Amino acid sequence: MADMLNVEQLKAKAESLIKSITGDKDLMASFAKDPVGTLEKKLGIDLPDEQINQLIDMIKKQIGAAGSKGLMDKIKGFFGK
Repeated sequence: MADMLNVEQLKAKAESLIKSITGDKDLMASFAKDPVGTLEKKLGIDLPDEQINQLIDMIKKQIGAAGSKGLMDKIKGFFGK
């Protein structure tokens, strides 16, 4: 039987995983290749498909936002701003 998390627990897990994933390039590569498998292994619990997909979406949005910010900073630096 899959475990269920409430919204706050899901957000807390996402924040923790974002820190782990962005701080470890091997984990980032694993997440990019197999997000479901990576999260299930990292969490150590079996979440319902709906929740694991929500978690993946949360993480991808945050990683994408962080990556976009880094890219924008590089572009601004290039133009001396």
